[in-house]
Order: sequence, then C-alpha cells, then structure tokens
Amino acid sequence: TTVAVLPEVEEVELSINPEELRIDTFRSGGAGGQHVNKTESAVRITHLPTGIAVICQDEKSQHKNRDKAMRVLRARLLERIQGEAHAEIAAERKSQVGTGDRSERIRTYNFPQGRVTDHRIGFTTHRLVDVLDGDMDELIEALREGLR
Repeated sequence: TTVAVLPEVEEVELSINPEELRIDTFRSGGAGGQHVNKTESAVRITHLPTGIAVICQDEKSQHKNRDKAMRVLRARLLERIQGEAHAEIAAERKSQVGTGDRSERIRTYNFPQGRVTDHRIGFTTHRLVDVLDGDMDELIEALREGLR
C-alpha cells in the first residue's frame, strides 16, 4: 500500500474585479416583436484575464440579463479555479506516490512467506512477526551497515 500526504483544500472566495470585465450590450435576437428590435437588452460579459465570455439574452431587461450573465461567469470562474486546484493536488499526489513500482519501494513485507526485505540495502529476513512485534535490532544494524 502506498500512502500520500496532501493538504486540505480551502474554500475559495471568488471576488471579481469590475475593471477586469468588458461588458457589451447588443440587440437580442429571436421572438419578441418590435421591442426586441429597439432595445439593447442582450449582454456579453468577458473576463479579460481568463478570456471567459458569457452571453445572456433570455430576459427582456438588460439588468436581469447582466445579473444572470454575472452568475454564469462566477460559476465558470469557480469551476476553472477548482479544476486548477484539483490538477495541482493530482500532480502532488502523483509526485508522492510515484508508480508504486518495485524499484521505488523501500521495504516489502511478505506475509505468506514471513519475509521482510529492505530494498535499499538488499537485506532480507524471515522474521516478519518479530519485526512487526518491534524486534528490529537486526534490521536497524543492517541499515546502519548498508547506508554507510
């Protein structure tokens, strides 16, 4: 079994700087008659640092569309931040765990054969139960000799 020690992920409080936003208004398409043709109620909000753009033209009011677009933008930014945090944790875990290949192991405990092997120094003993009970003098002495 391989064990990885990872930090707890903190909740991210997302605050969007209004200076990082470009807000465009334009005429909405679709049904709605003459009202749609006269008013610029559709809203496009672009978050400049990330390039994420959100368009909302569902409502008749520009203010409602702007609010809705901001909610969607906030959700997409949060999703992106969480994805980056997840990728960072996955990379940290991979660097700690490695492949689990035999060449990366320090010590193997083989219960069916009652054997303990320390791969760093090539030491093997068939006194597994004694080692697990704390009688590690033979193993410690071999480590001292082998790591000199």
